[in-house]
Amino acid sequence: MTDDPASLPTVLFLCTHNAGRSQMALGYFSHLAGDQGVAWSGGSEPGNEINPAAVAAMAEVGIDITGEFPKPWTDEIVQAADVVVTMGCGDSCPFVPGKRYENWELPDPAGQGIEAVRPIRDDVEARVRRLLAELGITAIL
Repeated sequence: MTDDPASLPTVLFLCTHNAGRSQMALGYFSHLAGDQGVAWSGGSEPGNEINPAAVAAMAEVGIDITGEFPKPWTDEIVQAADVVVTMGCGDSCPFVPGKRYENWELPDPAGQGIEAVRPIRDDVEARVRRLLAELGITAIL
């Protein structure tokens, strides 16, 4: 891979509140891809904070997502992404012709305890690992 960020595969993870699923996906992608790819996340209706159960579930696997915060997506970020992964934002998700889209059907962890969030976290990890392989990125163990 090259050191030029503009030439790296770029993925945008989107969900409604950008507080759970998309933040976990961003955490896994950043952790597993290292400097081989770029990832962003956003929400259609960003929440006030990242879901504490999502933070705790990710901490259990050694990934710290406490430095992130819910944020809206912008047209520029959507345009810049090579792959847009949607997770439950429905009709409010942006659509740009010619972009690669994936819709990941995942339960919403909002209001759930850590016991309910763990299987969602594990599903997100498996999906991120598949996406990395499809992008030709070797996951860092």
